[in-house]
Amino acid sequence: MNLTPQQRKVRNELRQQEASEAIKEHRASEKAFYDNFQRLKAERQAREAAQSKTKTQSASK
Repeated sequence: MNLTPQQRKVRNELRQQEASEAIKEHRASEKAFYDNFQRLKAERQAREAAQSKTKTQSASK
């Protein structure tokens, strides 16, 4: 496949744009995963703290 210099330039620019878009999508996906992970972690910690508090109150009665 013989490309002219102009065709090569256009192809490279298109590849660069596609790569940039893929990186943006990947970062957005990673951020969504991290945010969800942090939310679930906070919920779990709150649940465990509530259970611990309940157990402590039951044991002191």
